[in-house]
Amino acid sequence: MTAEAERLERIRTRMARAARASGRDPADVRLVAVSKTFDLSHIRAVAAAGQVDFGENRVQEALQKIEPSADLQIRWHLIGHLQSNKARKAAAVFTMIHSVDSVSLLKLLDAAASEAGTTPELLVQVDLAGEATKHGAPPGSVREIVEAGGACRAARLVGLMLLPPLAEDPEEARPWFRRLREVREWLAADGVPAPMLRELSMGMSGDFEVAVEEGATLIRVGRAIFGARPAATAGDHV
Repeated sequence: MTAEAERLERIRTRMARAARASGRDPADVRLVAVSKTFDLSHIRAVAAAGQVDFGENRVQEALQKIEPSADLQIRWHLIGHLQSNKARKAAAVFTMIHSVDSVSLLKLLDAAASEAGTTPELLVQVDLAGEATKHGAPPGSVREIVEAGGACRAARLVGLMLLPPLAEDPEEARPWFRRLREVREWLAADGVPAPMLRELSMGMSGDFEVAVEEGATLIRVGRAIFGARPAATAGDHV
């Protein structure tokens, strides 16, 4: 077993333990292995251990990996900020895009998906903390984006995503995860259909167990699976 496979197994065990501790079925939580900055050999090692969902931050970097890995059964997720001029490429290759932050971007992705003949799943990235260094839709605009998602022809809006403020103690992230769950509950009470709210993408290497306890259905883990990233991205805590 490779080092990556061993780390992956430990993460899966911790995920399942956190789910059971909170009365959830571990099968209801999916792991996205964040492979940004790592080459295809690392991705193949993790895929060989049974991992299916992989996340990338940048469209261009992902494109360099997607075609050479076409022999693998991989679902590719875009978890980083998406510029509108990359929407066409993103809609054609990603199974899920976690970072929709405006009605205009949602419409661009839907039109691009329709043109490409794809059906990507979309998540609204919600900016609850108002951090200047992070992207996301302010809470007041989430309802408008979700409403626009109901009119999509090809893409499908399926939930919400969150990047909480960075903290050393995982418990400091809990209120943010809880607030995202509450946003989903509010939208559901306001009449948004359940299929459009089924996913909550939240939790990373340092806090994913807390996220699972608070209702995450997708967690995004990179460092704890692949190991330390190159120095240029050492500040990344995914």
